[in-house]
Amino acid sequence: MKTIRFGIIGGGLMGREFASAAARWAHLPDMDVRPEIVVLCDKVPALYPWYQQNFPTIAQVTDDYRALLANPRVEAVYVALPHHLHREVYCAAIAAGKHLMGEKPFGIDRAANDAILACARQHPDVFVRCSSESPFFPAMQRLCELIERNALGRIIEVNTGFLHSSDLDPSKPINWKRMIEFNGEYGVMGDLGMHALHVPLRAGWTPRNVRAILSDIVKQRPDATGRLVPCKTWDNASLFCETLDPATGEPFPMFIKLQRIAPGQKNHWFTEISGTKTSVRWSSVRADILEVLDYNGGEQAWTQIQTGHETAFKSITGGIFQFGFSDSILQMWAAFLFELAHGKPLKKFAGCVTPQETHLHHKIFTAALESHRTASVVKIDPN
Repeated sequence: MKTIRFGIIGGGLMGREFASAAARWAHLPDMDVRPEIVVLCDKVPALYPWYQQNFPTIAQVTDDYRALLANPRVEAVYVALPHHLHREVYCAAIAAGKHLMGEKPFGIDRAANDAILACARQHPDVFVRCSSESPFFPAMQRLCELIERNALGRIIEVNTGFLHSSDLDPSKPINWKRMIEFNGEYGVMGDLGMHALHVPLRAGWTPRNVRAILSDIVKQRPDATGRLVPCKTWDNASLFCETLDPATGEPFPMFIKLQRIAPGQKNHWFTEISGTKTSVRWSSVRADILEVLDYNGGEQAWTQIQTGHETAFKSITGGIFQFGFSDSILQMWAAFLFELAHGKPLKKFAGCVTPQETHLHHKIFTAALESHRTASVVKIDPN
Protein backbone atom coordinates (compact mmCIF):
# COMPACT_ATOMS: atom_id res chain seq x y z
CA MET A 1 0.00 0.00 0.00
CA LYS A 2 1.26 3.45 -0.92
CA THR A 3 1.66 5.92 1.95
CA ILE A 4 1.28 9.70 1.59
CA ARG A 5 2.93 11.60 4.43
CA PHE A 6 0.83 14.57 5.60
CA GLY A 7 1.31 17.71 7.56
CA ILE A 8 -1.64 19.41 9.24
CA ILE A 9 -1.66 23.21 9.34
CA GLY A 10 -4.41 24.14 11.77
CA GLY A 11 -5.01 21.56 14.46
CA GLY A 12 -8.50 22.62 15.54
CA LEU A 13 -11.84 20.91 14.91
CA MET A 14 -11.35 19.90 11.29
CA GLY A 15 -7.68 19.02 11.79
CA ARG A 16 -8.77 16.54 14.47
CA GLU A 17 -11.47 15.18 12.15
CA PHE A 18 -8.86 14.46 9.47
CA ALA A 19 -6.52 12.87 11.99
CA SER A 20 -9.36 10.68 13.26
CA ALA A 21 -10.18 9.64 9.68
CA ALA A 22 -6.55 8.69 9.13
CA ALA A 23 -6.69 6.55 12.30
CA ARG A 24 -9.73 4.71 10.85
CA TRP A 25 -8.13 3.95 7.48
CA ALA A 26 -8.43 0.19 8.02
CA HIS A 27 -12.19 0.81 7.61
CA LEU A 28 -11.54 1.03 3.85
CA PRO A 29 -10.39 -2.45 2.81
CA ASP A 30 -10.00 -1.76 -0.92
CA MET A 31 -7.87 1.37 -0.68
CA ASP A 32 -4.33 1.00 -2.03
CA VAL A 33 -3.14 4.35 -0.64
CA ARG A 34 -3.27 5.73 2.90
CA PRO A 35 -2.37 8.93 4.79
CA GLU A 36 0.24 9.14 7.52
CA ILE A 37 0.43 12.28 9.67
CA VAL A 38 4.05 13.25 10.33
CA VAL A 39 3.96 16.98 11.21
CA LEU A 40 1.52 19.23 13.06
CA CYS A 41 1.49 23.03 12.91
CA ASP A 42 -0.65 25.20 15.15
CA LYS A 43 -0.22 28.41 17.15
CA VAL A 44 -1.86 26.79 20.20
CA PRO A 45 0.52 24.37 21.98
CA ALA A 46 -2.36 23.06 24.10
CA LEU A 47 -3.50 21.14 21.01
CA TYR A 48 -0.24 19.23 20.64
CA PRO A 49 -0.69 16.52 23.34
CA TRP A 50 -3.84 15.01 21.81
CA TYR A 51 -2.08 14.57 18.47
CA GLN A 52 1.16 13.30 19.99
CA GLN A 53 -0.60 10.81 22.23
CA ASN A 54 -2.75 9.39 19.46
CA PHE A 55 -0.41 9.63 16.46
CA PRO A 56 3.12 8.38 17.21
CA THR A 57 4.03 9.00 13.55
CA ILE A 58 4.14 12.74 14.28
CA ALA A 59 7.83 13.59 14.46
CA GLN A 60 7.57 17.37 14.44
CA VAL A 61 5.28 19.96 16.00
CA THR A 62 5.69 23.64 15.23
CA ASP A 63 3.88 26.97 15.35
CA ASP A 64 5.38 28.08 12.01
CA TYR A 65 3.83 26.71 8.82
CA ARG A 66 7.05 27.52 6.96
CA ALA A 67 8.93 25.01 9.10
CA LEU A 68 6.37 22.35 8.20
CA LEU A 69 6.61 23.13 4.48
CA ALA A 70 10.41 22.95 4.67
CA ASN A 71 10.26 19.38 6.00
CA PRO A 72 11.17 17.07 3.07
CA ARG A 73 9.21 14.18 4.58
CA VAL A 74 5.91 16.03 4.09
CA GLU A 75 4.33 15.18 0.74
CA ALA A 76 0.86 16.68 1.26
CA VAL A 77 -0.85 19.12 3.61
CA TYR A 78 -4.28 19.71 5.00
CA VAL A 79 -4.79 23.40 5.76
CA ALA A 80 -7.69 24.40 8.02
CA LEU A 81 -7.12 28.08 8.82
CA PRO A 82 -9.24 31.26 8.90
CA HIS A 83 -10.10 32.61 5.47
CA HIS A 84 -7.75 35.60 5.52
CA LEU A 85 -4.77 33.18 5.64
CA HIS A 86 -5.81 31.01 2.69
CA ARG A 87 -3.99 32.94 -0.02
CA GLU A 88 -0.68 33.13 1.86
CA VAL A 89 -0.56 29.55 3.15
CA TYR A 90 -2.18 27.76 0.19
CA CYS A 91 0.17 29.45 -2.27
CA ALA A 92 3.18 28.71 -0.06
CA ALA A 93 2.19 25.03 0.16
CA ILE A 94 1.68 24.71 -3.59
CA ALA A 95 4.96 26.52 -4.34
CA ALA A 96 6.72 24.14 -1.94
CA GLY A 97 5.46 21.20 -4.01
CA LYS A 98 3.07 19.89 -1.35
CA HIS A 99 -0.23 18.40 -2.48
CA LEU A 100 -3.01 20.42 -0.91
CA MET A 101 -6.41 19.81 0.61
CA GLY A 102 -7.63 23.26 1.61
CA GLU A 103 -10.72 24.35 3.45
CA LYS A 104 -13.47 26.39 1.84
CA PRO A 105 -13.92 29.06 0.61
CA PHE A 106 -10.41 28.75 -0.88
CA GLY A 107 -9.56 32.41 -0.39
CA ILE A 108 -11.21 35.21 1.57
CA ASP A 109 -12.44 36.81 -1.66
CA ARG A 110 -12.27 36.42 -5.43
CA ALA A 111 -8.88 38.14 -5.71
CA ALA A 112 -7.39 35.70 -3.20
CA ASN A 113 -8.98 32.77 -5.03
CA ASP A 114 -7.59 34.03 -8.36
CA ALA A 115 -4.10 34.12 -6.82
CA ILE A 116 -4.39 30.58 -5.45
CA LEU A 117 -5.56 29.23 -8.79
CA ALA A 118 -2.77 31.07 -10.63
CA CYS A 119 -0.25 29.47 -8.28
CA ALA A 120 -1.78 26.04 -8.90
CA ARG A 121 -1.49 26.54 -12.68
CA GLN A 122 2.19 27.36 -12.25
CA HIS A 123 2.70 24.03 -10.43
CA PRO A 124 0.66 21.48 -12.43
CA ASP A 125 2.30 18.52 -10.69
CA VAL A 126 0.80 19.55 -7.36
CA PHE A 127 -2.63 18.03 -6.66
CA VAL A 128 -5.01 20.66 -5.22
CA ARG A 129 -8.54 20.14 -3.92
CA CYS A 130 -11.08 21.76 -1.56
CA SER A 131 -12.96 20.16 1.32
CA SER A 132 -16.72 19.43 1.17
CA GLU A 133 -18.37 16.32 2.59
CA SER A 134 -22.08 16.39 1.67
CA PRO A 135 -22.04 14.35 -1.59
CA PHE A 136 -20.50 11.37 0.19
CA PHE A 137 -23.63 10.43 2.13
CA PRO A 138 -25.01 7.23 0.53
CA ALA A 139 -28.42 8.79 -0.19
CA MET A 140 -26.68 11.71 -1.90
CA GLN A 141 -24.59 9.27 -3.95
CA ARG A 142 -27.84 7.73 -5.20
CA LEU A 143 -29.23 11.18 -5.97
CA CYS A 144 -26.06 12.00 -7.90
CA GLU A 145 -26.33 8.77 -9.89
CA LEU A 146 -29.77 9.90 -11.10
CA ILE A 147 -28.23 13.20 -12.23
CA GLU A 148 -25.39 11.41 -14.00
CA ARG A 149 -27.81 9.08 -15.83
CA ASN A 150 -29.96 12.05 -16.93
CA ALA A 151 -32.85 10.21 -15.28
CA LEU A 152 -34.61 13.34 -14.02
CA GLY A 153 -35.79 14.61 -17.39
CA ARG A 154 -35.90 18.35 -17.86
CA ILE A 155 -34.91 20.11 -14.63
CA ILE A 156 -37.83 22.17 -13.31
CA GLU A 157 -36.26 23.57 -10.14
CA VAL A 158 -33.38 22.97 -7.69
CA ASN A 159 -33.32 23.90 -4.00
CA THR A 160 -30.15 23.43 -2.02
CA GLY A 161 -28.76 24.79 1.21
CA PHE A 162 -27.11 24.48 4.58
CA LEU A 163 -28.89 25.62 7.74
CA HIS A 164 -27.74 25.63 11.33
CA SER A 165 -28.37 27.55 14.51
CA SER A 166 -24.84 28.04 15.84
CA ASP A 167 -25.39 31.83 16.02
CA LEU A 168 -28.98 31.84 17.26
CA ASP A 169 -27.91 32.85 20.78
CA PRO A 170 -27.12 36.61 20.67
CA SER A 171 -25.01 36.28 23.83
CA LYS A 172 -22.60 33.85 22.14
CA PRO A 173 -19.13 35.47 22.19
CA ILE A 174 -17.78 36.71 18.89
CA ASN A 175 -15.13 34.62 17.13
CA TRP A 176 -13.18 34.95 13.89
CA LYS A 177 -16.08 33.76 11.71
CA ARG A 178 -18.05 36.82 12.83
CA MET A 179 -15.21 39.27 12.07
CA ILE A 180 -15.08 40.58 8.52
CA GLU A 181 -11.29 41.03 8.57
CA PHE A 182 -10.81 37.29 9.15
CA ASN A 183 -13.92 35.73 7.60
CA GLY A 184 -14.39 38.12 4.69
CA GLU A 185 -17.32 40.02 3.22
CA TYR A 186 -19.05 36.81 2.10
CA GLY A 187 -19.95 35.97 5.70
CA VAL A 188 -22.13 32.86 5.83
CA MET A 189 -21.68 32.28 2.09
CA GLY A 190 -17.95 31.72 2.54
CA ASP A 191 -18.50 29.39 5.48
CA LEU A 192 -21.32 27.23 4.15
CA GLY A 193 -21.71 27.95 0.44
CA MET A 194 -19.54 25.20 -1.00
CA HIS A 195 -21.62 22.56 0.80
CA ALA A 196 -24.69 23.79 -1.08
CA LEU A 197 -22.91 24.20 -4.43
CA HIS A 198 -20.68 21.11 -4.59
CA VAL A 199 -23.23 18.89 -6.34
CA PRO A 200 -24.82 21.59 -8.59
CA LEU A 201 -21.43 22.74 -9.86
CA ARG A 202 -20.27 19.15 -10.45
CA ALA A 203 -23.50 18.60 -12.40
CA GLY A 204 -22.61 21.59 -14.58
CA TRP A 205 -25.43 23.75 -13.22
CA THR A 206 -23.64 27.09 -13.21
CA PRO A 207 -25.94 30.06 -12.51
CA ARG A 208 -26.20 32.71 -15.24
CA ASN A 209 -27.39 35.40 -12.83
CA VAL A 210 -28.35 35.89 -9.20
CA ARG A 211 -30.66 37.96 -7.04
CA ALA A 212 -29.47 37.79 -3.44
CA ILE A 213 -30.87 38.97 -0.11
CA LEU A 214 -28.36 38.95 2.75
CA SER A 215 -29.24 39.37 6.42
CA ASP A 216 -27.15 40.82 9.26
CA ILE A 217 -29.33 39.73 12.18
CA VAL A 218 -27.12 39.97 15.27
CA LYS A 219 -25.17 43.19 14.85
CA GLN A 220 -23.22 43.04 18.13
CA ARG A 221 -21.72 40.23 20.18
CA PRO A 222 -19.71 40.15 23.40
CA ASP A 223 -15.94 39.78 23.13
CA ALA A 224 -13.78 37.84 25.60
CA THR A 225 -14.19 40.60 28.20
CA GLY A 226 -17.97 40.78 27.80
CA ARG A 227 -17.86 44.14 25.98
CA LEU A 228 -20.22 44.37 23.00
CA VAL A 229 -18.37 44.73 19.68
CA PRO A 230 -19.64 45.02 16.08
CA CYS A 231 -20.51 41.77 14.32
CA LYS A 232 -20.19 42.69 10.65
CA THR A 233 -20.52 39.41 8.74
CA TRP A 234 -23.71 38.26 7.01
CA ASP A 235 -25.61 35.74 9.14
CA ASN A 236 -28.04 34.43 6.49
CA ALA A 237 -28.17 34.47 2.69
CA SER A 238 -30.92 33.64 0.21
CA LEU A 239 -29.95 33.43 -3.46
CA PHE A 240 -32.29 33.04 -6.43
CA CYS A 241 -30.43 32.03 -9.58
CA GLU A 242 -31.30 31.41 -13.22
CA THR A 243 -29.33 28.31 -14.12
CA LEU A 244 -28.76 26.41 -17.36
CA ASP A 245 -28.91 22.62 -17.61
CA PRO A 246 -26.16 21.55 -20.05
CA ALA A 247 -27.95 18.22 -20.68
CA THR A 248 -30.97 19.95 -22.21
CA GLY A 249 -29.84 23.51 -22.86
CA GLU A 250 -32.89 24.72 -20.93
CA PRO A 251 -32.86 27.24 -18.04
CA PHE A 252 -34.32 26.56 -14.59
CA PRO A 253 -34.48 28.37 -11.24
CA MET A 254 -32.09 27.36 -8.46
CA PHE A 255 -32.55 28.54 -4.88
CA ILE A 256 -29.60 28.53 -2.48
CA LYS A 257 -30.29 29.08 1.22
CA LEU A 258 -27.45 29.50 3.72
CA GLN A 259 -28.17 30.29 7.35
CA ARG A 260 -26.21 30.45 10.58
CA ILE A 261 -29.34 31.65 12.37
CA ALA A 262 -31.99 29.04 11.55
CA PRO A 263 -34.30 28.35 14.51
CA GLY A 264 -34.94 24.65 15.00
CA GLN A 265 -31.92 23.53 12.96
CA LYS A 266 -28.78 21.79 14.18
CA ASN A 267 -26.60 21.18 11.11
CA HIS A 268 -28.93 20.67 8.17
CA TRP A 269 -27.81 20.02 4.57
CA PHE A 270 -30.51 19.55 1.95
CA THR A 271 -30.91 19.06 -1.80
CA GLU A 272 -34.21 18.99 -3.67
CA ILE A 273 -34.55 18.57 -7.44
CA SER A 274 -37.81 18.66 -9.41
CA GLY A 275 -37.67 17.02 -12.83
CA THR A 276 -40.25 16.19 -15.51
CA LYS A 277 -39.50 12.45 -15.20
CA THR A 278 -38.15 12.04 -11.67
CA SER A 279 -37.93 14.30 -8.65
CA VAL A 280 -35.65 13.66 -5.66
CA ARG A 281 -35.02 15.18 -2.27
CA TRP A 282 -32.58 14.56 0.58
CA SER A 283 -32.09 16.09 4.00
CA SER A 284 -29.34 15.36 6.50
CA VAL A 285 -31.99 15.49 9.24
CA ARG A 286 -32.99 12.05 7.94
CA ALA A 287 -29.68 11.28 6.30
CA ASP A 288 -30.40 7.67 5.38
CA ILE A 289 -33.63 8.50 3.47
CA LEU A 290 -33.77 9.41 -0.22
CA GLU A 291 -37.21 10.43 -1.44
CA VAL A 292 -37.98 9.75 -5.10
CA LEU A 293 -41.02 10.59 -7.22
CA ASP A 294 -41.18 8.91 -10.64
CA TYR A 295 -43.83 10.40 -12.90
CA ASN A 296 -45.23 8.34 -15.77
CA GLY A 297 -48.55 10.08 -16.31
CA GLY A 298 -50.54 8.48 -13.50
CA GLU A 299 -50.76 9.13 -9.78
CA GLN A 300 -47.95 10.99 -8.11
CA ALA A 301 -46.44 9.30 -5.05
CA TRP A 302 -43.20 9.86 -3.19
CA THR A 303 -41.20 6.72 -2.44
CA GLN A 304 -38.84 6.62 0.51
CA ILE A 305 -35.66 4.61 -0.04
CA GLN A 306 -33.79 3.84 3.16
CA THR A 307 -30.10 3.67 2.43
CA GLY A 308 -27.50 2.05 4.63
CA HIS A 309 -23.73 2.11 4.60
CA GLU A 310 -23.63 2.01 0.77
CA THR A 311 -20.51 4.07 0.25
CA ALA A 312 -18.59 5.13 -2.83
CA PHE A 313 -15.43 3.71 -1.27
CA LYS A 314 -16.11 0.28 0.20
CA SER A 315 -16.20 0.12 3.99
CA ILE A 316 -16.04 -2.80 6.40
CA THR A 317 -19.26 -1.50 8.01
CA GLY A 318 -22.29 -3.65 7.25
CA GLY A 319 -24.58 -2.27 4.58
CA ILE A 320 -27.62 -2.23 6.92
CA PHE A 321 -26.03 0.23 9.35
CA GLN A 322 -26.52 4.00 9.37
CA PHE A 323 -23.99 6.48 8.00
CA GLY A 324 -22.84 9.62 9.87
CA PHE A 325 -20.76 12.77 9.56
CA SER A 326 -17.49 11.11 10.58
CA ASP A 327 -18.13 8.54 7.85
CA SER A 328 -18.55 11.33 5.28
CA ILE A 329 -15.19 12.78 6.39
CA LEU A 330 -13.56 9.40 5.85
CA GLN A 331 -15.15 9.04 2.40
CA MET A 332 -14.07 12.54 1.38
CA TRP A 333 -10.48 11.80 2.37
CA ALA A 334 -10.63 8.50 0.52
CA ALA A 335 -11.70 10.50 -2.56
CA PHE A 336 -8.74 12.86 -2.15
CA LEU A 337 -6.18 10.07 -1.72
CA PHE A 338 -7.69 7.96 -4.51
CA GLU A 339 -7.57 10.79 -7.06
CA LEU A 340 -4.07 11.79 -5.95
CA ALA A 341 -2.83 8.23 -6.45
CA HIS A 342 -4.79 7.32 -9.60
CA GLY A 343 -5.06 10.63 -11.45
CA LYS A 344 -8.85 10.63 -11.67
CA PRO A 345 -11.82 10.34 -9.28
CA LEU A 346 -13.50 7.01 -8.63
CA LYS A 347 -16.59 8.44 -10.35
CA LYS A 348 -17.98 11.85 -11.24
CA PHE A 349 -19.69 12.60 -7.94
CA ALA A 350 -17.14 10.83 -5.73
CA GLY A 351 -14.46 13.46 -6.13
CA CYS A 352 -13.43 16.44 -4.02
CA VAL A 353 -14.10 20.03 -5.06
CA THR A 354 -11.70 21.19 -7.78
CA PRO A 355 -9.96 24.58 -7.88
CA GLN A 356 -12.09 25.47 -10.92
CA GLU A 357 -15.25 24.77 -8.92
CA THR A 358 -14.04 27.06 -6.13
CA HIS A 359 -13.53 29.72 -8.82
CA LEU A 360 -17.18 29.41 -9.90
CA HIS A 361 -18.26 29.49 -6.25
CA HIS A 362 -16.41 32.80 -5.79
CA LYS A 363 -17.99 34.26 -8.92
CA ILE A 364 -21.46 33.39 -7.62
CA PHE A 365 -20.90 34.90 -4.18
CA THR A 366 -19.12 37.99 -5.47
CA ALA A 367 -22.15 38.57 -7.71
CA ALA A 368 -24.43 37.93 -4.72
CA LEU A 369 -22.72 40.72 -2.76
CA GLU A 370 -23.30 43.12 -5.66
CA SER A 371 -26.88 41.95 -6.06
CA HIS A 372 -27.69 42.65 -2.43
CA ARG A 373 -25.90 45.99 -2.49
CA THR A 374 -27.76 47.18 -5.61
CA ALA A 375 -31.04 45.30 -5.05
CA SER A 376 -30.75 43.99 -8.61
CA VAL A 377 -30.18 40.85 -10.67
CA VAL A 378 -26.47 40.47 -11.43
CA LYS A 379 -25.09 38.45 -14.34
CA ILE A 380 -22.46 35.79 -13.67
CA ASP A 381 -19.69 35.16 -16.22
CA PRO A 382 -19.55 31.34 -16.64
CA ASN A 383 -15.94 31.33 -17.93
